[in-house]
Amino acid sequence: MNTKVAILSILAGSAVWAADSVPFAVKTGTWETTTTTQMSGGPQIPPEVLQKMPPEQRAKMEERMKAMQGGRSTTNRHCVTEEDLKKAFNIGDQRSNCTRTVLSSSASKQEIKVECSSDRMKTTGIIHIESAGNELVKGTMDMTTSGASNQEMKINSTFVSKWVGADCEKK
Repeated sequence: MNTKVAILSILAGSAVWAADSVPFAVKTGTWETTTTTQMSGGPQIPPEVLQKMPPEQRAKMEERMKAMQGGRSTTNRHCVTEEDLKKAFNIGDQRSNCTRTVLSSSASKQEIKVECSSDRMKTTGIIHIESAGNELVKGTMDMTTSGASNQEMKINSTFVSKWVGADCEKK
C-alpha cells in the first residue's frame, strides 16, 4: 500500500499525485485503514448566543460541539494497484491554495509538510507515514487551522493500514 491509501481515509479524496518522492515497497491488493482523529480548540459559540436558543436546540448544539472535540474512528477498505505504487503521494486537496513539501521520502517512510491558505483560513501541518513490512503502514497527521478570528483548531490523527488480500474487492 502506498501513502494514498492511508491518507485518503483521513482526508477523503484530497490526494494529488506527483513524481518527486519514492513510492512505498508494499503489496498491492485490498488494504483496510483505521483512522482515529481528535480535534481541539476551534470556534466556540458565545454564551449569549447559546442562552437565546430554545433548550432542545441548545442541547443539540452543545452535543455536536462536544462530539467534534472527542476522538472519532473510521475504518475503510481501498484497492491499491501497481500503478498506485509507481506514484508518490502529494497532499494538496486538489486546490490551488495548498502546497506540500516532501521533507523526507524512502521506500518505508515519508514525511510531508502541508500548507493551505485562503482569505479566511490557514492550515499547516505534518504528515508522517511509515511502513512496517510490506503488509502494514502506520502514520500520523498533525494539523493546525486558524481563521480570521485568530481561533486555532488542532487536528491530530493516527492511522493503521493493513493488507487484507491480493484481490481487490468489488464494490
